[in-house]
Amino acid sequence: MTFSSSVFFARSLVFPKAEKKSSARRSLFGAMLCIGLSVVPLIAVISITNGMVDGMTERIIGLSSNHLQAYVAKNVEAVKNPEAFCDYAENLKKIDGVKNVYPEVDIAALGAGKSVRTGIELRAVKKDIFKTNPAYAKLFSVVEGDVFLFGEDKQAIIGKKMAEDLNLHAGDTFRVITTRSADSQIVPKLSSFKVGAIVSSGYQELDQFWCFIPLEAAYKNLSMENAAYNIMIETPDPFSPQLVGIQHEIKNYFGRYANVYRWDQIHSAEFENFSSTKVMLVFVMMLIVLVASVNISSAIVMLVMERQKEIAILKSIGATPSGITLSFLMAGAACGCGGLIFGIPLGILFTVFSNQLVMGMEKLLNLGSKMLHKGEIKLLDPAYYLTEIPVEIPWGAIALIVFGVIILSVLVSYIPAKKAGKEKPLDILRKN
Repeated sequence: MTFSSSVFFARSLVFPKAEKKSSARRSLFGAMLCIGLSVVPLIAVISITNGMVDGMTERIIGLSSNHLQAYVAKNVEAVKNPEAFCDYAENLKKIDGVKNVYPEVDIAALGAGKSVRTGIELRAVKKDIFKTNPAYAKLFSVVEGDVFLFGEDKQAIIGKKMAEDLNLHAGDTFRVITTRSADSQIVPKLSSFKVGAIVSSGYQELDQFWCFIPLEAAYKNLSMENAAYNIMIETPDPFSPQLVGIQHEIKNYFGRYANVYRWDQIHSAEFENFSSTKVMLVFVMMLIVLVASVNISSAIVMLVMERQKEIAILKSIGATPSGITLSFLMAGAACGCGGLIFGIPLGILFTVFSNQLVMGMEKLLNLGSKMLHKGEIKLLDPAYYLTEIPVEIPWGAIALIVFGVIILSVLVSYIPAKKAGKEKPLDILRKN
């Protein structure tokens, strides 16, 4: 039996010329439908998790630690005033691979609004950081006020969640309480700042405690006893293998006066959590595809039983067992391909319009919740997720899904197809 004959027989199994009722064909198209429907959530989950993880990673790198972060010792003379600290940081640009530097002083403090107090993280940065740092310009969205007024008259820029907690708006004045030592006692130091702007990174876990103030204002108005002196270092590529070499060069430059860490070292716990969550979600979706593919095996079994006479006739005129087996394997593969033909476009469509779908579902749920006098429902809690899903189509992963589904379809079809090839024509004709 030639290969072309096997292909012709396989085509007749899936698309017979004679239109007649066939339970096996219905099962085959039902299995195709199951494969397609199982592929849709798999593509959506991979796309959404990739977009979410990449979006969170981009914000963690760009807004929190940058590519490299140097923790400078407090007893270094270069951190005694803002000008010296900035000059100290600028010297790092002489090192090959260092693109830009952003000196920063971090102080844990207590923020007091109109009627509420909460813990905050003061980030004293250069006045022009919202202009010169591309990550700040790209990832921070302005909710209220104007970030370009930063640095004027003790202006502060605070996160959206902090503004909500302290009931603050652009133009309001709030108090910052830090501590200092006096005669072996801890004494509070009170300072006031004006809200110049309220910003959001779209990832509440990051910016809910952030309060940006000018570097000069921190040295002038705050207690620096508990301050942490950091230099955020930007390189051409945070994922480059050369990042380790740049890290060692910066360590050699600082000597014992600073510790230097990569972004993946600082945030290792977060990225392990991201990876494990993504793997579990993809694993569950793959199990759904596996269960759906079992339907192909059942459909091929029914197809073999229904086409026993044709198998017997073909074998009587010289068809080989391997040729018959190949035909049924092709039918199983065709079933998987049919599911992919409508499943993949539908999955991509769901991904592209994922934000609109989530918003629509939230509106419907909140409408029902309002009728039942319940609280507001958030499908994507901003405390744990990005407020907007970054749409990212993983073409490489989709290609692997296509390859995997076809291979899986062939594998689950093998046993019934092999059985069809071993059928004895005399026994079949005698029974029928």
